[in-house]
Amino acid sequence: MSKLVIIKNDQGKLEGIDPAGQRAYQKWRRLVTDLPVGQTLSFSYRMPRSPAHHRLFFGKLNNLLARTEAFTKLDDLRRWLTLGAGYADLIPGLDGQPNAIPQSLDFESMDEAEFGELHRQVDAFLWSTRAQQTLWPHLDDEARYRCVESFMREFE
Repeated sequence: MSKLVIIKNDQGKLEGIDPAGQRAYQKWRRLVTDLPVGQTLSFSYRMPRSPAHHRLFFGKLNNLLARTEAFTKLDDLRRWLTLGAGYADLIPGLDGQPNAIPQSLDFESMDEAEFGELHRQVDAFLWSTRAQQTLWPHLDDEARYRCVESFMREFE
C-alpha cells in the first residue's frame, strides 16, 4: 500500500511533503483525474491526532483522578475508562474465559477521528450508573450524578 503525506503550501495548493511525496501525490492526482467514467477508486486516509485534543482528554482524566478515591494511578483510570467505552480486545485467558484488554490510545494506532469517538464514548460511560458507582461508591445515586454533572461542566 502506498503512503502519501500532503501539505498545503504558501500559495494554498496541495503538494507532497517532500520530493518523493510530491511524485506520489502527482500519481494519485493522475489516477483521480484520469479515472474513466463508471470506474471506481478506493483509498484510505488518516486524520492526524490533534495535540490540543489529546491534552484536553488527559487533562480531564487528571481532573477526574483528583475527584475519586477509586483510582490512584492515571494509567489505571485510563485503562478502566477505555474498557468502559468499549475500546477493548477480547482474548482468551488462562482459564479459557475471555479477558478484555484495553486498546492503545497512542498517536500511531488511533487517529483523530477514532480518538474523538473514544472521547465521546468515555464521556457517555461516565454518565452510566456502573461508572458512577465505581468512582464514588460511598455516595448515593443523586450525589454521584451531581459529581459527573459538575465534572462535565468544567469542560464545556
